[in-house]
Amino acid sequence: MTSERPAPLRMPDALFAELAAGGGSEAAVAFLERAERARRLLLLRTLLDRAADLPTPVTSVAEAWRVVKEAAARVPEPVDRLLLAPATGGWLAHALRRLHGTASGPPLWAEAGHLAALAVSASLLAGTAADLRVPLTDGRLPLPGLGLVRLPDPAPGLTAGRAVTRDGELTLTAGGGPALTIRPATAAVGERTGGTPRETGWLPLRTLTLDRPAGPVTVPLDDLDPYRDLDDPLPPARLEDAEARAWQRLFEEAAAVLDASGGPGPGRMDAALIRSVVPYGRTAATPPAPPAVRVSASSGDSYGGMVISRPSSAVALAETFVHEFQHSKLAALLHLFPLLDDDREERYYAPWRADPRHLTGLLHGAYAFTGVAGFWRDRLAGARDDRAADTAGYHFALRRLQSRFVVRTLLTSGRLTVQGRALVSGLAATLDGWLREPVPPAALVRARTAALLHRTEWRLRNVAAPASRTTPHPLRFRADRTFWPDLRTHAFAAAPTAPRTPDEHLAAGDPATALTGYTELLAARPTEPHTLAGWIVARAGAHPGRTTRRLLTHPERLQPQHTA
Repeated sequence: MTSERPAPLRMPDALFAELAAGGGSEAAVAFLERAERARRLLLLRTLLDRAADLPTPVTSVAEAWRVVKEAAARVPEPVDRLLLAPATGGWLAHALRRLHGTASGPPLWAEAGHLAALAVSASLLAGTAADLRVPLTDGRLPLPGLGLVRLPDPAPGLTAGRAVTRDGELTLTAGGGPALTIRPATAAVGERTGGTPRETGWLPLRTLTLDRPAGPVTVPLDDLDPYRDLDDPLPPARLEDAEARAWQRLFEEAAAVLDASGGPGPGRMDAALIRSVVPYGRTAATPPAPPAVRVSASSGDSYGGMVISRPSSAVALAETFVHEFQHSKLAALLHLFPLLDDDREERYYAPWRADPRHLTGLLHGAYAFTGVAGFWRDRLAGARDDRAADTAGYHFALRRLQSRFVVRTLLTSGRLTVQGRALVSGLAATLDGWLREPVPPAALVRARTAALLHRTEWRLRNVAAPASRTTPHPLRFRADRTFWPDLRTHAFAAAPTAPRTPDEHLAAGDPATALTGYTELLAARPTEPHTLAGWIVARAGAHPGRTTRRLLTHPERLQPQHTA
């Protein structure tokens, strides 16, 4: 990898069309990765320019970059992977925000000095010789792509240390303390104190692996890198061995789920495309993980990286891989093309959010959930029994409906560029085709009901009633709106066998009984949004007509007389 100006990138129309449809062949994804490489080089060049004269007690960015280039000249591919790793992208973006004054963190010299830690890793990978001053936090030196070194009896806080590399071996010292020597390729660790080396001070980077005929696939399970998260640097959170083994088992199972579909269509991907998984929250295998993913996130700065809370279900993890990789693909497209003119005002309804969204967030959601719909479409096609078909059919029907609603909002916003309109039109064509595909009838009813419930409750909680019911008005939002949990989307995924609550009766396809139950609940709390949304949707199901359609369209205008 060099810092010379890369050649211009021109995406072939056929590859753009594949990505616009929500999918993308191996060639299309490879093009996005080449584009992200070019962008990463440009950002590195910017960092080198802006931090060139930064006062620092560690090795300058120019000297650190020289070490990286020397290593890349000897072993290009490993150093390329190191610099294109998601955590490297997170660090680079954060450091540039620091230099622009738009982010906070440790002293700026330490943020920029992380390039020296990258240089140490690059030198170890290549077997070159280097002598670098590096930032240490409580005696810890992260080695991106390799692991973490911890000095014995370290000085607290942020200090500078000396890292000397030769033939794949690292010797780390700080102040007058003992030298710690490691060889990361073999994880051999010794402490030079004049006595016998002992195992201490080295934590290797965990990985998730797949055995394949073409060779093993290795994905970092990153619990160490300070820039593995989406924003500010954070300390290591080492997983217990049992938790790491649970991740490995689940990763293998999720990869098998994804492999069952194959092909380049929307919702399909190879787990080998993931560049890192960052475990969120839990570090131990007990208590048992929940069946669904509670937290997942990704960043356009960290292509192919995913922050995920481990579920107990391989299908849930596979769905999350698809969802987050869709975000990575779209972020890469946004780095190549101006897709929309976004004023960043948060005023649009997103069916998977509790709050209003801006257009960029809306586009990301539409692209991600089109992929999710495709994932469940494949699960429906491969369902082996009625129960599996019902569950997959529900998720497919719900996500295709919600995504098409958002696509319509984007197409009518008047803010898409030529490329943006082509992309969103591609999603529309995919979703329109899917809307004509059959789904088990009960699952389809629940999906439509869940979609109506979410939109109705969203408007009740977010949208202020107009001063006049007869004159058109711009959307106004309530000053008292707060976050609210979406309790129904997943609850409606399975049909209740013995419905008792109004929600369960509605999920079972009995809106009349549900309406009676909601009416009784509203007698005590007549304006409670969750119950009121159920009442409105149940009434529309029990008494379809013009009046109830108006209630569904503008529920915030309702001053209901709660009668069945």
